[in-house]
Amino acid sequence: MSTIFKRTKILATVGPACDSPEQLKEMIVGGVNGFRLNFSHATYEGAAEAIKRVRAASQSIGKPVAVLQDLQGPKIRLGMLSETVEVKAGDELTLDYAAEHSGFILPIQYNLAEKVKPGEPLYLFDGKVKTIVVAIASDTAITVRVENDGVLMSKKGINLPDTDFGGDIITEKDKADVEWAADKDIDYVSLSFVQSVDDIRTLRAMLREKGSSARVIAKIETKASIEKQALEEIVKVSDGVMVARGDLAVEVGPEVVPIVQRRIIALCRKYGKLSIVATQMMASMVENPEPTRAEVSDVATAVILGADTVMLSDETAMGKYPIETVRAMKRVIMYTQDNTPPALIEEVLGGENNQRTAIGAAAVKLAEELEVEAIVAETKSGATARDIAAFRPNLPIISVTSSERTAQQLALAYANKSFVRPDGEKAGLGLARELQAQNFFKTERSTVVIVSGRQPGVIGATDTIRVRVLE
Repeated sequence: MSTIFKRTKILATVGPACDSPEQLKEMIVGGVNGFRLNFSHATYEGAAEAIKRVRAASQSIGKPVAVLQDLQGPKIRLGMLSETVEVKAGDELTLDYAAEHSGFILPIQYNLAEKVKPGEPLYLFDGKVKTIVVAIASDTAITVRVENDGVLMSKKGINLPDTDFGGDIITEKDKADVEWAADKDIDYVSLSFVQSVDDIRTLRAMLREKGSSARVIAKIETKASIEKQALEEIVKVSDGVMVARGDLAVEVGPEVVPIVQRRIIALCRKYGKLSIVATQMMASMVENPEPTRAEVSDVATAVILGADTVMLSDETAMGKYPIETVRAMKRVIMYTQDNTPPALIEEVLGGENNQRTAIGAAAVKLAEELEVEAIVAETKSGATARDIAAFRPNLPIISVTSSERTAQQLALAYANKSFVRPDGEKAGLGLARELQAQNFFKTERSTVVIVSGRQPGVIGATDTIRVRVLE
């Protein structure tokens, strides 16, 4: 069945290439469902202005849009070098938190002397130069031995796949950024370099203490986080997971990333959590007006696996063709979903079931057997809509909620179209009739499945499935 809406959502990064009100509006119309603010680069003034412009564009179109604050985390980088440094296998370098550049003494932006152990691998320039930690040289410096020839430049990333940061991944900068954003209109906060569930719990406690209702996204990009038990626990305690494929490839090897991506999407469906696939999805479009065949295949694979959201980074933040990139990504999503169904939920759940998944399963099965126009979910927190979405129905999930925050958060959830309406016993039916009058559905006498609870507006009270004919 050909569809007129895309079920996998698009998250775009705001940057100099797309920050005007006109461009943001055009991107939303073109298919963007959420915007990422990258706090590795964003200023508070710039982020505040971006939020304001996104909300204005969203309101003018009448389409809820999510805003995600992406924290930098302990992204360790070299400091400023006075010149490019050429290194050869066998060279020894001193990485010093308290020094300026002098020959093979290189400044770094984090005190690794407190964390690393001799024998651990350390990758410079985002993986291009491999080194081994030889010694702790002082309270602020370490010595590493170079394993391959290469060059080093200012502010290039450092990766330490075997180093345990001991829960110390929320930096002082992250804490300041969370505090700044707590009273801003932010829907999601993503935490970089997550290693364990404790990292997620710490961030969630900080958000609640500051009065923020933002949901927490775990960025999976470390070796520790992909261990089988750790990954499942992280998915359980998070509100969503981002497959941060750039640093993950450096930390564990690029050949591992596709398998981890598949596992993460499956676990997110299993537990009703948001899944986001990120990094280099259409990287060539930073410079070119068309994607490569490999990039098209990459996006299509994420759709087939059942990802909620696919993300654009440099492509929209600083690329030459931000609007064209969004449109190209949407074309791939639409064609893929119309010609290949996503992976079956049975492959994901492995026979597990409970009331939450049973209601979602029943609603989708009933809707597809009756060939209804949509599933209407009455939801306060968004959980009901996400539980239905876990079964990846081939039709819209119309979410009705009294919370504007929930409506914006659901903008990134699979197949969801969210609307803000007052709580009430007939909120779902009322919205369905409203959409019928606006010719939202394809037939004059449409049928919908409505999922609701006997206590409208109460979280966790969903227990009723009804079939209604709209005339």
